[in-house]
Amino acid sequence: MSRRLAAAGAAVALGLTLTACGDDANSISSQAKQGDNKGYVAGNGQIESLAVGDRKKPVKVSGTTLQGKPWTLASAKGQVVVLNVWGSWCPPCQKELPHLQDAWSSYSSAKKPVQFVGLLQRDSVDSASSTLAKFKVTYPSLKDDGGKTLLGLQGKVVTTPTTLVIDKQGRIAARISGETTATTLRNLVDQTLGEQA
Repeated sequence: MSRRLAAAGAAVALGLTLTACGDDANSISSQAKQGDNKGYVAGNGQIESLAVGDRKKPVKVSGTTLQGKPWTLASAKGQVVVLNVWGSWCPPCQKELPHLQDAWSSYSSAKKPVQFVGLLQRDSVDSASSTLAKFKVTYPSLKDDGGKTLLGLQGKVVTTPTTLVIDKQGRIAARISGETTATTLRNLVDQTLGEQA
């Protein structure tokens, strides 16, 4: 009797496992294919702004752009840097790309000391390049380095997307966990730009 119950239980468990990976509309894989963000865990857009005295030591960011050129945060010394952690597989990331480009274009055309750079996560160069072209993004993005760069960002990146505003000394001045807008980003960048060195 106990063998029959165990066999029946195993059959039910197998059926549930197959359902989770199969054609069930409620399975995670089916939800992902639908592209409606259901079941997607992302940040809520929470903003953390750090007073100058509360900032930690400067961070180090380096990598290779999607075009194969080396890039380092040190090369942007004296500028405010906006670092956006993103992936083409992430719907909120795609939704915010026009906002990031809008803010970048306004600072670039005004010749403000601001640099934008993306940091690709769990993504391929081809997929990311295609997404950036679709949204006409002109600032560089760094290739996925398997998460090594994230380790040096003082635990500030816990979700994708995350956008960091890095001050002229290379310290993290603000963080947006989740999707952002051009207005929100400009407010944080302008605040950081206005700080006394």
